[in-house]
Amino acid sequence: NQLDDLLVSVLGKTRFFILLVASAYVASSAILLKPSVEALWQKAVILILIVQAGLWASAAVTFWLERIRQKRMEQDASSATTISLLGFVARVILWVIVLLLILDNLGVNITGLVAGLGIGGIAVALAVQNILGDLLASLSIVLDKPFMVGDYVVVDTLSGTVEHIGLKTTRIRSLSGEQLIFSNNDLLKSRIRNYKRMEERRIVFGFGVVYQTPAEKLTLIKKLVFHIIEKEEHARPDRVHFKEYGDSSLNFEVVYFVDQPDYATYMDIQERINLEIFRRFAEEGIDFAYPTRTLYVQQAPAGENGLS
Repeated sequence: NQLDDLLVSVLGKTRFFILLVASAYVASSAILLKPSVEALWQKAVILILIVQAGLWASAAVTFWLERIRQKRMEQDASSATTISLLGFVARVILWVIVLLLILDNLGVNITGLVAGLGIGGIAVALAVQNILGDLLASLSIVLDKPFMVGDYVVVDTLSGTVEHIGLKTTRIRSLSGEQLIFSNNDLLKSRIRNYKRMEERRIVFGFGVVYQTPAEKLTLIKKLVFHIIEKEEHARPDRVHFKEYGDSSLNFEVVYFVDQPDYATYMDIQERINLEIFRRFAEEGIDFAYPTRTLYVQQAPAGENGLS
């Protein structure tokens, strides 16, 4: 299991020299040493053990991040770069702590050094805050996964398929072919719509028929259109309503759901529905409306307006 794999990985970083020193330290407990020599010997052993502890901790961090990277690779290959960066930062922090412990055991006052590192870190952070913002945004994308490579997303008025998630930028391929490059920090500040994670698609469309359509045909239209949608494998009808009286048509509104997020699947279903509605309307003698205007001209009676 992972626990014994971790144990093997950590113990594999044990150095022979450190084992030799530890053995010598245990053996030295059987003999008497001068106090000054014994104090120096203990300090040397402690320093060596701190280094060994750092090697073990570094191996544990590497093991943990490698397992995470392998799991992420199955879902999102682009996250490997960010996870590698995270591992590098974690190991740097670890060895800085090891270095401070070594200096502290050597009698160096590290309080001023830690304060200096803190002030220096703040100065560096202010200088590269934009880059750090993108790096942290990249880490947020990898861990929180609002989108992954291959997802179709819409960012404000721009849309496309995610191609690459980097440390500083995310690249999206638009439908027209060009590549859109977003700063990770700006991307997370935007409103993102991820269509890849759409469980079902709600479709609303309408059509109109002529005013000369009989009342019984208007009732038939609702049942006919509902039945046409019901026959589609991936479509679920919601409602069909005689919506309103238009300027030149009696307007109907239709709502149904598609249980597939793929846009091409939706368009195939919509096309079949449109063709079937057209065919059935022709069989039933129902005419689609188009913009028309009737002009009524009334002739004035004879003798009016000076005419005879």
